[in-house]
Amino acid sequence: MPTVVQSFTVAGPFAENCFVCHSQGEAVLIDPGCADARERQLVLDYVQRHGLTMRHLLLTHAHLDHIVGCAFFADHYGLGWQMHPDDAPLLRHAEQQAALFQFPIDPPPDPTGWLREGDSVTFGDATWRVLLAPGHSPGSICFYQEATTEAGGFVIAGDVLFNGSIGRTDLWQGDLPTLLRSIETKLMPLPDETVVYCGHGPATTIGRERRTNPFLTG
Repeated sequence: MPTVVQSFTVAGPFAENCFVCHSQGEAVLIDPGCADARERQLVLDYVQRHGLTMRHLLLTHAHLDHIVGCAFFADHYGLGWQMHPDDAPLLRHAEQQAALFQFPIDPPPDPTGWLREGDSVTFGDATWRVLLAPGHSPGSICFYQEATTEAGGFVIAGDVLFNGSIGRTDLWQGDLPTLLRSIETKLMPLPDETVVYCGHGPATTIGRERRTNPFLTG
């Protein structure tokens, strides 16, 4: 059966996309920017309604808008967060990030696992490959599932690549040449039909961005 990707646009003014992905009754939760009880309950209700067992809590990166709900979901599911170690300083300074926006946050717990280039994440029948794609943040990662005979491939891209745009690079250790190199070497080699699920805004495809994204076609 194809992996189901369910998005929740959360975190108020940040309009961040949180994802629950599931296969054969097992699920992963990605980037829980859930800022309040209502947003968190939407996720909990979806998981319960579909009878899912949560296997992994994953972060594409650790900017404020992607980690607001980390403490809540770690406690609720009794699981630790997995991320790339280069973004650990951002997670440790979550309260300082929040103070810049006068935004409340419960301090996230320390991660319990590190994900690096080439690692795999498995749940149900799904196997994802971890792609390290720095530039937006030093430890930004994407999760890639290859196409099968049953379903097309997709990538959970965080804030690396957007529909018609790319991630911002004016935050801590952001770097535009590094981001563009990440996109060129890690995402553009994927098949054109690969669906890109972005950290903000609507989904797109690799082929569409290759042809029309002004940051990649200039």
